[in-house]
Amino acid sequence: MRPQWRRLPRPRTLRARLTVGLAVLLAVSCAAVGLAAVIELNGFLTSRLDEQLTQAGNRFAVSLEHGGSLPNDHDRDNRADDRRQATGTFGARLVDGKVSNAAVVRSSGVVDVTLSARERQQLAAVPADGKGHSVRLTALYHYRLMASRGLDGDVLITGMPLEPVEAAVHRLELVSGIVFGAALTLTGVAGALWVRWSLRPLSRVAATATRVSELPLASGEVALPPRAPESDPRSEVGQVAGAFNRMLGHVEDALTKRHASEERLRSFAADASHELRTPVASVRGHAELALLHPGPVPPEVTHALERIAAESGRMGAMVDDLLLLARLDAGRPLERLPVDLTRLVLDAVSDARAVGPDHRWYLELPEEPVTVTGDEHRLHQVLANLLANARLHTPVGTKVTVSLEADASSAVLKVHDDGPGVPEDIQPGVFERFTRAEHRRRKDAPGGGAGLGLSIVAAVAEAHGGSVSLASRAGSTTFSVRLSTA
Repeated sequence: MRPQWRRLPRPRTLRARLTVGLAVLLAVSCAAVGLAAVIELNGFLTSRLDEQLTQAGNRFAVSLEHGGSLPNDHDRDNRADDRRQATGTFGARLVDGKVSNAAVVRSSGVVDVTLSARERQQLAAVPADGKGHSVRLTALYHYRLMASRGLDGDVLITGMPLEPVEAAVHRLELVSGIVFGAALTLTGVAGALWVRWSLRPLSRVAATATRVSELPLASGEVALPPRAPESDPRSEVGQVAGAFNRMLGHVEDALTKRHASEERLRSFAADASHELRTPVASVRGHAELALLHPGPVPPEVTHALERIAAESGRMGAMVDDLLLLARLDAGRPLERLPVDLTRLVLDAVSDARAVGPDHRWYLELPEEPVTVTGDEHRLHQVLANLLANARLHTPVGTKVTVSLEADASSAVLKVHDDGPGVPEDIQPGVFERFTRAEHRRRKDAPGGGAGLGLSIVAAVAEAHGGSVSLASRAGSTTFSVRLSTA
């Protein structure tokens, strides 16, 4: 079982910890002051009581020595002084260690006290050293007793009640508890307000940091929020605020430089792609024109021209992909028209079946047509890229299933295959540009692309306000594209 104190809730925030710490320190200080005052008052009053016992001597106990009858005239003359004691004064006489007489002064006079055997033992145990000793007498109350030896070899005990001392001590405890409790409450409230006021700059720093954490720092140009207000730089809070503002300045500079570099790279990719389209198309056209020459052409030349035409075609497709990504990065708007996603899936799967007859193609479509708002050409490109990915990276005979699901707010397009799966090491970055596996999932697939197909899928999905995800393991790979139907 855990100790009970470990189950108590602990303050989490710095403000709460400082407030609780201040209250605990104040409580400990008040307790220490109160305890010291109580101990000091108790000792002081007890010493005063011992002084009264010393001044009173054993006159009252001596008067009990002969049972109240004094032996000579001198004692008889002083009998009134012997009996003139404060109310509550206790006296006892011990002969041979046994109590022979015991009485107490009341307002009505001297009254004999009947003591129990235990109380007689307690009286007999009081040392005759002329010093005060506290004893609890059940028949009376707490008493301060002082014992001394008489002239007849007996022991005379005189005592005074401790009730006034204890009453004063208890009253001090009560007053101290009330005063310290009120002081602790007021100081706790004032301390909480003071700590809150002192930590206001730190709260502003935290609020600024929260706003920064919510910004899309990974996309485009980002305008950072205003800096946190700085307080006294000589204080810890002021130093934290200053360091945080300097860090924000460095982050803003880095983001600005990164954005400028990305803009230059994006502009270069767009310009280069645009400029490359014409010479690539020209090379391809000349190669195809040379293949149409009616005269005899050596086989080696024919093969070379065919390869030039094929590679220029692949290069042209790559240039088109780069140009599309550059346009999407630039935030150019796509068409926003109703698109029949069901018909789009039927056409794309039909095309894929014609290109890859060695695969098994299946459809799982809802009964009602699914319509989304977007760019039909780009959405067709998304589905075509996913189907081409499944066809090129899986062995012959692989089952590829295209399913479409829709609810009130979104449509989910899934392309599933039972091939060997995507290698785990490239799954986290599979939608990044130029990501290619070291070993293709299909060993007999033709030369690989540039690794832009899945990045185009992700970019087009994001441009439509959607998302794309991958779940892959051996024997099961699923690409899911979620699009809004609103």
